[in-house]
Amino acid sequence: MKALYKLTILALFGSLFTLTSCYEDEINSTVTVYPVIEVQGDSEIRLNVGDTFTDPGAIAMIGEEEVPVTTRYVGRYRGNIYNGTLNTSVADIYTAEYSAVNEDGFAGVETRQIIVATTGDLVNSIEGLYTSTVFRNGAQGAPASAYTDIEYMLIWQNDDGSYEISDAFGGWYLFGRAIADSETPGGVIVANNIAANDFSFPGTQSNTYFGGSSEITGLTVDPDTDKLVLTTVWQADAETTYTFVSTLTQVQF
Repeated sequence: MKALYKLTILALFGSLFTLTSCYEDEINSTVTVYPVIEVQGDSEIRLNVGDTFTDPGAIAMIGEEEVPVTTRYVGRYRGNIYNGTLNTSVADIYTAEYSAVNEDGFAGVETRQIIVATTGDLVNSIEGLYTSTVFRNGAQGAPASAYTDIEYMLIWQNDDGSYEISDAFGGWYLFGRAIADSETPGGVIVANNIAANDFSFPGTQSNTYFGGSSEITGLTVDPDTDKLVLTTVWQADAETTYTFVSTLTQVQF
């Protein structure tokens, strides 16, 4: 019993000694300073396909020290990524990413949007950057402002002469509903005679978020008002069909 008592006292003393030692030990901490990046120039830049482009760039600071910036350009619709230099021969809506890393491996990133497009005359070409006002089964969502003058749809010309639109649903889900990665890509348009509004629409598309099968069924072009009206029918599932009618207004630049 005495031995047990002595052991208990020793254990209690040892615990107190440990606690006291921990309290008195110096605790070293490291403070990491993240890069702060300031993008130079406008938050959005528009370029014609083939333009010479000099990026205004960005400045990265870690504390009082300026550090190197790494730049890359990520195409939203056509999948191209360019490191350091933007290839303006490929129409797309690009995110320019400016990044810097501190000595502890922590990164800072800022972005800007760079739009590369050809503005067609809507007589010989329907290429261009467009805003979209879209209706689904004859109605807009709420609020209607989210489905009006959406920025942006892009139409580009493929190597085979056909055209393609970035979202065959006119941005209904991607921008109106603000659901990331919910566009309906692959909307191919063959212009048999633009002036006569004679188009054909090979193939079908699938919405990247919801699935289903869709088909572009109509397109009319009015060069006097810089407008296109695109109709797409979507079979969302066996029992649900939606018709999207998008009025696309060409952005002049």
